[in-house]
Amino acid sequence: MPTLRQLRYFESLARHLNFGRAAAECAISQPALSLQIQDLETKLGIELVERGKAAISLTPVGQDVAVRAGRILAEVGDLVDFARGRGKPLSGPLRLGVIPSIGPYLLPSILPVLRAEAPELELQVRESQTAQLLDALMDRKIDLILLALPIDRPGVTQVGLFEDPFFVLTPSGHRLAGQGAIAMDDLQSEKVLLLEEGHCLRDQALNLCSQAGVDGVEEFGATSLATIVQLAGNGYGVTILPELAREVETRSHAHVAVADFARPRPSRTIGLAWRDTSRRKEDFLEFGRLIRQARAA
Repeated sequence: MPTLRQLRYFESLARHLNFGRAAAECAISQPALSLQIQDLETKLGIELVERGKAAISLTPVGQDVAVRAGRILAEVGDLVDFARGRGKPLSGPLRLGVIPSIGPYLLPSILPVLRAEAPELELQVRESQTAQLLDALMDRKIDLILLALPIDRPGVTQVGLFEDPFFVLTPSGHRLAGQGAIAMDDLQSEKVLLLEEGHCLRDQALNLCSQAGVDGVEEFGATSLATIVQLAGNGYGVTILPELAREVETRSHAHVAVADFARPRPSRTIGLAWRDTSRRKEDFLEFGRLIRQARAA
């Protein structure tokens, strides 16, 4: 009878199609992984992998087995989630993913609340871009994501928590500096600085610029809002930032100013996402409640 460990090894190999990468992910040696796959093939009485000189591929039946193995592993994971959910709410391990345009600005206020309200929670945090976090979620490497909504990914439940308005960050002395009711049209003649490709905040800013007919969009390959703020403060352009980052990114920079959009102000929705199949829905909803509590404090 195949073991769950063998199914997990094969599922990893099916995704990577590389013994070395699959072995690294499974934290075993490559020869040991190869032996486990061979043993799995013997137990099932079928060939799962076609081993070439330069590459490997799955046999047709191997592709079917990979799909079934993924379903079995998902069901086992859901069983574990169900068992955890039967205990005290927000206790035990919780692997949280968070995007870079939220983590540094929201975690400082919510972590003390989580520590006080859920002392038995073993929180693990992973920061990455939205697409990578969604892949990790579906691969069961994380349990929950704190991100900007909406997202387009089948099999994922998403719940909004609060709105995060946008504002315009300009160099001090800029014609828009300090204004409180600027229209998107006011940005048409401006050079707007954006994060590098892959950040959802970049996509949201691009969408706003497109609506305003802004042509002067500059991409510097910046991976952090702090870098974009430095560029804006030194006269390289203006940028669109979320309110969540406002205090942190402006309090120590003397050369930037803030301009607020006219109402209704454009914004992004901050929320949570988890697998549809997860049995920890009540935990995740409680996690969201504590975030709202921290925001209200």
